[in-house]
Amino acid sequence: MDIDQARAEVRRLFMAGVAAADPYQAVIKALEERGSSPDLIIAVGKAARRMAEAALTLNTGVKTIVVTNYENAKPLDGAVVLPAGHPVPDAKGEAAAKTIISALEEAAGSGAEILVLVSGGGSALLPAPVEGVTLAEKAEVNRLLLASGADIGNMNLVRQQISRLKGGGMVRLAAPAKVTALILSDVVGDDLSIIASGPTVAPISDAKGASDLLRDLGLWEKVPASVRNHLQNAPNQGPVPTAENHLIGSNRKSVQAMVTAANADVRRIEAAVEGDVAEAARYVCDQAGPGGLTVWGGETTVTLTGNGQGGRNQEMALRIALEARERGWGMDWVCLQAGTDGRDGPTDAAGAIVDGGTLARIEMAGQDIQGLLRCNDSYTALRYAGDLLVTGATGTNVADLGVLIRFGQ
Repeated sequence: MDIDQARAEVRRLFMAGVAAADPYQAVIKALEERGSSPDLIIAVGKAARRMAEAALTLNTGVKTIVVTNYENAKPLDGAVVLPAGHPVPDAKGEAAAKTIISALEEAAGSGAEILVLVSGGGSALLPAPVEGVTLAEKAEVNRLLLASGADIGNMNLVRQQISRLKGGGMVRLAAPAKVTALILSDVVGDDLSIIASGPTVAPISDAKGASDLLRDLGLWEKVPASVRNHLQNAPNQGPVPTAENHLIGSNRKSVQAMVTAANADVRRIEAAVEGDVAEAARYVCDQAGPGGLTVWGGETTVTLTGNGQGGRNQEMALRIALEARERGWGMDWVCLQAGTDGRDGPTDAAGAIVDGGTLARIEMAGQDIQGLLRCNDSYTALRYAGDLLVTGATGTNVADLGVLIRFGQ
C-alpha cells in the first residue's frame, strides 16, 4: 500500500461510517417497528430534513416542520423547512423556534400525537430564550461556553436553563399531548439529555447547577446580567412530563461500520476519544500499533486562544501529524479525522487527511505551524498542505470519526 492508496482507504472507511448513520433508513426502520400515526411531525437538527423525509414517506399529509442548518435546508415536499444558524444561534433560528412553540401549543390544545425527530445541532438551531433574555445575550453565553473549552454536556446544562424548548421544554409545551421522539445521537455516551439539549427529556440539572458551573468555568461575571438574574430567580417548574424516547443511531454504530468495512484486522479504540485535542492526539498515537489499521470515534474540545479558522477535527489531525513526527514514524502513515456532518467549525471542511508529508508541505509554503496552532488556525495550515477533507453536508451527525493506517512497517 502506498500513500495514495492509504488516503483513498481512510476516506472510504470514513464514508462507510457516515453511511451507517443514514437518518432516512434509521427513521424508516424505527417507525415500521413501532407503528406511526402522528398528527404533527417536528424535526430539528443537522439530520432533520432526511429524518422528516423518511417520516413523511410513511405519514403522507401530516403537518411537518423542519428546522436545520443552512447547508441542509433544501425544500421537502409536504414540509415547511426553516433554515437556522449553527453553531451560533441567529434570528432565523429564533423565528423557527417561535413557529415550533406555536405548533406545540396548538397540538396540546387538541390532544394530538406528536412525533419529534431529534439530531445533533438542534440546540443552536432552535434558540428560544426565556423571558428577559435576548437572542444576542443567549448567543453570547453560547460563544463564551465554546471558547472556554466546555464539553457538550456542560454547554447544554447551561443552555437548557435559559431556553423554553431545551431540557424537556417541548414536552412541557405540548402537554398533555402524547410525544414520541426518535433521536440520532451526536454525543459520546448517547445521553439523551445532552443530544440537542434534550428537548424531550428531563434537564441535566437546574438553575443552581447552571450558576455553579458558570462560576467553575470563570464565566459568571462574563455572561450577561439578564442571564445571571434569570438563573438566580428561576421558578421551580416541577418534573417534565414523560415522553417516549428512542435512540436510533450513534457514534458507536458508525465506528463498528468502519470496522466491518475494513475487511482486515482492525484495532478499535473502545473508549471514546474525548477531551483536549492535544491530549487526544497523543492518546490516539499511543493506541496505534507499529502497523495496521486503527479506528475510533468521539468528540474532542478546543480551548480558543486565537481567532483563526478551523475546528476540533482539523486541529486534532494536525496535532497527530506533529506527534507522528516526534515519534519518528517517517512517511508511511495516513490519518483521517473528521466530523460526520461534513462541517468542522466555521469552515467548509469536515476535517482533514494528513500523512507523513503534511508538515513538510506546510513548512515549504513558509508557514509557522506552531504559530498557526496558537491562533487556532489549523484550517490555513492544512490548506497549504492540501490536506483538507471537504465532503459537503452529509445530512447526518453522529459526532466525529478517525482512521489511522500505518503501512510499510
